[in-house]
Amino acid sequence: MSSTAMSGADTTAPVIDDPRRRRAILWAVCVALMAVVASVSGLNVAQPQLAVTFDASQGQVLWIINTYTLTLAALLLPLGAAGDRWGRKPVLVAGLAVFGVANVAAALAPVAGVMLGARLLSGIGAAMIMPVTLSVITSSFPGTERSKAIGMWTAVAGGGGILGMYLSALLVDVASWRWLFALPVVLTLAAVLIGVRAVPNSREAARGRFDLPGALASVVAAVGFTYALHEAPARGWGDPAVVLTLVVAVVATAVFVAWELRTPSPLLDIRNFRTRGLSSGTTLLLVLFGVQGGVSLVLYPFFQVVLGWSGLLATLGLMPMALLMMAASGVAPRLAARIGVRGSMVTGLGLAGAGLALMASLVSVSGGYLGVLPGLIAMGLGAGLAMTPSTEAITSALPREQQGVASALNDLTRELGAALGIALLGGLLVAGYRNALRGRLDGVPADLAATAREGVANAAAVSQHADGHAERIMTAAQEAFVAGWQQAMWVGVAVMAALALFVAFRGPTRAPASVTESADGTTH
Repeated sequence: MSSTAMSGADTTAPVIDDPRRRRAILWAVCVALMAVVASVSGLNVAQPQLAVTFDASQGQVLWIINTYTLTLAALLLPLGAAGDRWGRKPVLVAGLAVFGVANVAAALAPVAGVMLGARLLSGIGAAMIMPVTLSVITSSFPGTERSKAIGMWTAVAGGGGILGMYLSALLVDVASWRWLFALPVVLTLAAVLIGVRAVPNSREAARGRFDLPGALASVVAAVGFTYALHEAPARGWGDPAVVLTLVVAVVATAVFVAWELRTPSPLLDIRNFRTRGLSSGTTLLLVLFGVQGGVSLVLYPFFQVVLGWSGLLATLGLMPMALLMMAASGVAPRLAARIGVRGSMVTGLGLAGAGLALMASLVSVSGGYLGVLPGLIAMGLGAGLAMTPSTEAITSALPREQQGVASALNDLTRELGAALGIALLGGLLVAGYRNALRGRLDGVPADLAATAREGVANAAAVSQHADGHAERIMTAAQEAFVAGWQQAMWVGVAVMAALALFVAFRGPTRAPASVTESADGTTH
């Protein structure tokens, strides 16, 4: 342990010199992070089983799934700040306890109401865990080791969701949806067993009172934006509930910014966004996770409806992107040391944009999986190379006493980016699909054509009862889906190109050596 080992919980976190303890810390926080990330998407594969078990509507099933994400996003900032004040280890252990109990309750839930409550509690526990996992790394690891550890953390954060979904699909196929919760429970227990001994018990000296008004405004804004972005694709952007929620979220954001600029002890000092690392890092993660969320949304119906794959095989089809993303995240610190943080970020964005262009150019109904595999490979490599330096740029832009907030901001950017990408790219896909379907169903009975226009999955379902029109409906729907896919992907390419230019001019000019000690010494 470092010679600056802590004598009490009120000092800044010690830098750990013992490599064995650093490995144990990294194992603890990455296992805890995997439990949280796997739970974000894991329940998606069990939607039909949930509907049958709880006699629930599709809307109720979506709420069971999304309550976790909504709660997690809403509480990240305030609970990240709480970890800095109350102690990172106590908040991590408490969060793991809440998260573990909630997942056991979800596995045993007899009715939908209990399941909703369990998912809400899981989100609270996850919001306590997720920011602390990164702030423990940034405050405990020395400079060079810190970059490698952040690379590992980024790999788990980026690829863990797809790995978790694959394992969840496997459990649903071989056992029951209730066994989905065994994975996070086991991971939680492992994280507790390792973390209780390895994670340093540290917190930062509090400066002023906890920013309760800022915390409340951030919760309202996060809930509003996350809810609206999740509901808009289904309800429509003009739906009164979506419009009202967006208005409330915008007002709450304005109140949050105004309050943070005037309070002496802000939850998040908005002025820090003037630094290159924070502005470019958050923008990159917001857009990159948005594009990734949109790509995943497009790929699942392509695999399952156009190619006719099972849910398990469709998840397996995403593995090249997830595995290469995890591998590239580990390589990113070495690339950043060689060509610079900004160079690594721009290189990653270039590869990711090329992946989108490949998917837009090569995808076809007849091309099958080989038409999307090159794009998945480039996308995974590019995302991994770009995300690690972006995460380090964000955490290095804020002072040591705000590492929980920096970590929470990093996590919140990812969550909102994914929701935004799913909403926007999903909307482009739907619009492109419907436009491409015009004229392709002439002569098909009006009721069958109307159902087919709702989506490619609807077209597949109605074609089973369309007698002589079945082949024509499916062919038209598959070709229209590919056309909509291409439209969405080319928009993604344009967005990635604009982001690469922004980072090239606004990205960090040098690699951060360590977490800054105060706001006055913020790394640029």
